[in-house]
Amino acid sequence: MKKSLTLFITSIFLIASLFAEESYKFKVSSPAGAPSLALASLAQENPEDYTYVAAEAIAAEFAGAKADFIIAPINAGAKLFKMGKSTYKLAAVVTWGNLYFASQKKDFKLKDIKKSGVTLFGENTINASVALFSLEKNKLKAKTVNYLGSAQATQALLLSDENAIVLTAEPALTAAKLKNPKITLYSLNELYKKATGFDGYAQAGLFVKAETADSYGPEVADFLKKAEESCAKCSKDVPSVSKAALALEILPNEKIAEKAIPLCNIRFMRAKEAKNQVEATANVDIKQYGGELPKEDFYY
Repeated sequence: MKKSLTLFITSIFLIASLFAEESYKFKVSSPAGAPSLALASLAQENPEDYTYVAAEAIAAEFAGAKADFIIAPINAGAKLFKMGKSTYKLAAVVTWGNLYFASQKKDFKLKDIKKSGVTLFGENTINASVALFSLEKNKLKAKTVNYLGSAQATQALLLSDENAIVLTAEPALTAAKLKNPKITLYSLNELYKKATGFDGYAQAGLFVKAETADSYGPEVADFLKKAEESCAKCSKDVPSVSKAALALEILPNEKIAEKAIPLCNIRFMRAKEAKNQVEATANVDIKQYGGELPKEDFYY
């Protein structure tokens, strides 16, 4: 009888622990492409818990509030939070600028932008604003500025027009450079650092739903530690992140993955530690943040 009771109690504890473990299985949403690389190592372990959406669907992800964590442009998350359309708080900055000026012109230098102009992507976006701000602060104001709809569009122009100077993004740039090794690139981050002193701008963040943080505080803390480790692998263990990215179909092939991942500038920094850098980015074009700096309660 005593043995049966012991087995019964043990079974109860095992079942309870299984249900508890299931309860804390977080759901994560991310735009496909460079931002999703930040958590690729984690996603490979439990791919069923990760959803990849088009960039234009991120606002709907915030509104739907089905995911516990969302990777998204920081300004988008800040604007929705300010408007009361999101309860997601910024937990960490995970990407710091994956944009580059590029051209296949012979002996291309950034000063050529002053004479030839530049083609950016995403008019009236924080990325375009940071690019123009960085050029102007470095006395490289473009003669003309044109816009296309996406990094893929500027990549196509880069490949088709030998005189074009464009702003494009990783991993599209690496794919273009593999097709045409004559392409020369310059990091937008280097210009931004000269203008502000900060090593990259606060581009994409990892957001946590307030309800999740309130209900599962210790589990959220544990997840953030794992997220930090996953981000660190993007610079310390590129081959393993590359394999994860291929398995998840984030990137098309190993050659692009191993060259592009280090250029995506993925680095984990807790939100409150990154506040000054978030505000510096916001001040480049405050309307992209809803007209004012995020309040203290935006930071987890």
